[in-house]
Amino acid sequence: MPKIFIVIPAYNEEKVIGKVISDIKKEGFKNIIVVDDGSEDKTADVAKKEGAKVLRHILNLGQGAAIETGLQYCRKIDADVVVTFDADGQFKASEIKKIIKPIIDKKADIVLGSRFLGKAVNIPFLKKLTLQAAIIFTDIFSNIKLTDTHNGFRAFSKKALNKIFINHSGMAHASDIIDQIKRHNLKYQEVPVTVFYTDYSLKKGQSILNSIRIVLDLLFDKLK
Repeated sequence: MPKIFIVIPAYNEEKVIGKVISDIKKEGFKNIIVVDDGSEDKTADVAKKEGAKVLRHILNLGQGAAIETGLQYCRKIDADVVVTFDADGQFKASEIKKIIKPIIDKKADIVLGSRFLGKAVNIPFLKKLTLQAAIIFTDIFSNIKLTDTHNGFRAFSKKALNKIFINHSGMAHASDIIDQIKRHNLKYQEVPVTVFYTDYSLKKGQSILNSIRIVLDLLFDKLK
């Protein structure tokens, strides 16, 4: 059986991280790594209590940096498949099996979740608009066609894990990953996933302001 690890970047998620981990474990995935990105609450304590391996940043470095810390750990322990999964409860743990299947079947090196091929439940109009703008920018600057460019639900094969190194600490890490898919000529596949927009997730990290920041980060990264 392949060694499958779930990496969860988390910042001040004590209210929901326990349920996120519990839901993942119910799907049969026991190797869960929570990267506590300088949280000021009890995120790390709750994650440990639920049985996750916790890696901690002393300071809040950003989602990209937290994901790379998790990927670095997975490289050291020679993981076969790594899934990145958000901590705010907006993804469905039951869809992990679906997102790793193309890798298990050796049809892709990296799999990218797409809410626009799947479902974006209660997505605000401006959020959808800014995400679609990011898709256009990625098509222009990265020359790779995707239906969803800033979705944190992904799966890396061992080959992709050892090719892709995230260099951006903030939200621009998503475009960094896509650039490296193109640069290293990795086989990729999009898979439909569900993203739930709740009051909690919108407040935590899926706000309209955050969506605009994604686009600005992408523009700044490409034009610098």
